[in-house]
Amino acid sequence: MYAARMRLSESERASFLAKHPEWTLDGEEISRTFVFDGFPAAIAFVTECSFAAEAADHHPDIDIRWNKVTMTLTTHSASALTSKDTTLAAEFDRIAS
Repeated sequence: MYAARMRLSESERASFLAKHPEWTLDGEEISRTFVFDGFPAAIAFVTECSFAAEAADHHPDIDIRWNKVTMTLTTHSASALTSKDTTLAAEFDRIAS
């Protein structure tokens, strides 16, 4: 199976969460809520993330609530959490910092 479509092991999941404690694991998904000064900043973040998602050919579920953006990642084609998810999550963290 293609490596990016392989389910992350428990140790790989734990390692990611230790390095990125703002993300939470729920089954085969990871999520994080980012908080901004207002709606324009939240939308600017989503726009920047959209370019990263397109480049990775991997797209999050996005929930926007005024100054809060929740990103949820899973690899639907694998029905699992994969390295595609954690790599993109780390990129979203970089964009937000």
